[in-house]
Amino acid sequence: MTSLSEREHSSTANRAIYSQTVPCEPSTAEAGRQLVQSVLGLWQLDSLAYSAALIVTELIANAARHTSCQEIRLTVGWPSAARVRIGVLDREPSRLPVCGRAEDDAGLVLIDAVADRWSYDLCGSGRCPWGKEVWAELSAKGEQ
Repeated sequence: MTSLSEREHSSTANRAIYSQTVPCEPSTAEAGRQLVQSVLGLWQLDSLAYSAALIVTELIANAARHTSCQEIRLTVGWPSAARVRIGVLDREPSRLPVCGRAEDDAGLVLIDAVADRWSYDLCGSGRCPWGKEVWAELSAKGEQ
């Protein structure tokens, strides 16, 4: 795994986004946990690390279980002073996440319980998206 300083870094409205492309397989969860813990440490938001690690683990597991993608892109962003966003981007826009019963897909039920909110965004324009990002947000208020 590359060091945090080597990961892609961009800034939108003075807020950073870190991302990393990884294989779409359950074993990638460790890299996802390391990414969120490192980024939250840089932002001095360590109190969110446990919840963020759980969320990224479940997002990766869902992508590995429900898509045939070879790679996914993990993202950790701070889109506003109030929220941190953890996301997994894949190239299967037709496989949309649905939060059902716990026995059907415990991952999304768990994310729904831990995150302040979660959803997905289709990537691309028009009627033919090329991918989707499933994301969850945690409150960062009072964490600085």
